[in-house]
Amino acid sequence: MRQRSLIAITAALAAGALTLTACGSRDEGGSSSDSGGTTVVIGVDAPLTGDLSALGLGIKNSVDLAIKTANKDKYVEGVTFKIEALDDQAQPSSGQQNATKLVANKDVLGVVGPLNSSVAESMQKVFDDAGLVEVSPANTNPALTQGTDWQTTKARPYKSYFRTATTDAIQGPFAAQYLFNEGGKKKVFVIDDKKTYGAGLAATFAAEFEKLGGEIAGTEHIDPETKDFSAVATKVKTSGADVVYYGGEYPQAGPLSKQIKAAGAKIPLIGGDGIYSADFIKLAGAGGAGDFATSVGAPVEELPSAKDFVANYKAEGYKEAYEAYGGYSYDSAWAIIEAVKKVVEDNDGSLPDDARAKVTAAMQNVTFDGVTGKVSFDEYGDATNKQLTVYSVKDGDWAAVKSGTYEG
Repeated sequence: MRQRSLIAITAALAAGALTLTACGSRDEGGSSSDSGGTTVVIGVDAPLTGDLSALGLGIKNSVDLAIKTANKDKYVEGVTFKIEALDDQAQPSSGQQNATKLVANKDVLGVVGPLNSSVAESMQKVFDDAGLVEVSPANTNPALTQGTDWQTTKARPYKSYFRTATTDAIQGPFAAQYLFNEGGKKKVFVIDDKKTYGAGLAATFAAEFEKLGGEIAGTEHIDPETKDFSAVATKVKTSGADVVYYGGEYPQAGPLSKQIKAAGAKIPLIGGDGIYSADFIKLAGAGGAGDFATSVGAPVEELPSAKDFVANYKAEGYKEAYEAYGGYSYDSAWAIIEAVKKVVEDNDGSLPDDARAKVTAAMQNVTFDGVTGKVSFDEYGDATNKQLTVYSVKDGDWAAVKSGTYEG
């Protein structure tokens, strides 16, 4: 699944850019505004209500900040960007409906989202059939870009799908290497929520942990609709495991951690970016101290490239935190803005009739210095930035303990 800013970079680029004019209505993408310019809408799909809304609202707000920055700096001369944010409630069926709605709006030239890999599965074909580019800041399931047989034969399913987050093919093994080599953990109990993200992440972790010489003390699947994990907690206690790996998200991970400790297993729980949220710490309680999470990229607060993002996000007064995916959401939106800029430049200062197709094609070669570092995409649409960080709960907050890349 999962923050950074470009004000200084944007200003420098804008200063040297060609003066563009974009006006008139278009058959596909962009509409004439009252001021004579062109309106381009960037869609957002994320859980804006429900258990995962903390992450979803961070995504929405960060896209909003990118759009405000582009408009303020007139980054694409003659183009005004607007946001259309839709709530998928972390449900694939809602995501598919939202995709259809966004496709129907001819002003939408790109979409940021979704948060959940399972939701992305339901949206990809809808967007691809319409030639509408989608850039996720948070999806980590490898199959979305490399096909269902990605472990043996990689094949990109949809040319319109991109992501700024790295994948579970890297995140799971990265966690396994940290636990085994540096954490001294040799016996793990693996639990997942049976969903696309959680099950996939747990599988890549388990494979690497065993490869390193670790033992899988037990495996279990939980129902993400319940909060009673006492039976699983008892199995963990009797297994003799010295750590628990959970593939899933924080609404379940927090109570699971709490109940495992209550059952008498005083061992840490570790999960992926889906549990890297302040809400996990609240749900896990005091016993969550010492639990771990991996997340994509480096800590946003420590990146020089993210200073403007952090300051500007605070200055805008958003009620919700940017959370784990804020910087990646900003960069996802900016990638769309860069692609639109390229298309406008190549069409003598206006949007062509086939703007969506052109923007999708331009995305493949987009590259810029973003909030999260260098932003660009490989032949599968995956982020070329493969950095990850291990965090631990300390003094009621997440503290980074190791940043790096997976050594496969």
